[in-house]
Amino acid sequence: MAPTELLQLPADEKDAELAKVAQRCIMAALDHSHANKIVLISDDENAADAPVLELPPQALRFFADMLGMMAQQRPISLVPQKHELSTQEAAHLLNVSRPFVIKQIEQGRLQCRKVGRHRRIEFAELMRFKQQMQQDSEHALQELASLSQEMGLGY
Repeated sequence: MAPTELLQLPADEKDAELAKVAQRCIMAALDHSHANKIVLISDDENAADAPVLELPPQALRFFADMLGMMAQQRPISLVPQKHELSTQEAAHLLNVSRPFVIKQIEQGRLQCRKVGRHRRIEFAELMRFKQQMQQDSEHALQELASLSQEMGLGY
């Protein structure tokens, strides 16, 4: 699977409900101390013959988070740590133009490294920048709302 490939959503409400139930089971298991085993039972097996899957609690939390997103029928994208994106990929992810991304890099707002003549932006850095952009937008909107109130524009 490509690093930024979206996983398929549950096909229907039944799959979403199954994901929700599975998430609850995993979360209940994690609530008990040192729960690190899951027993998989199919419809035609009994518990004695079922395979046992042992996972670290962190992996169980990850699966619970993924199942929660599946239950909400939200798209899921898995990106490896330290994954780097080109300026075009970063622009696509931010829903902005490539020249905007380059301008942000040149102004020091977005960190990158050069590979030959090409810029590479670490995914974590891009997510930090995206969050900063959202905070700046929210701050600007709050300022506009405050100014509107002061001027009596009724907003």
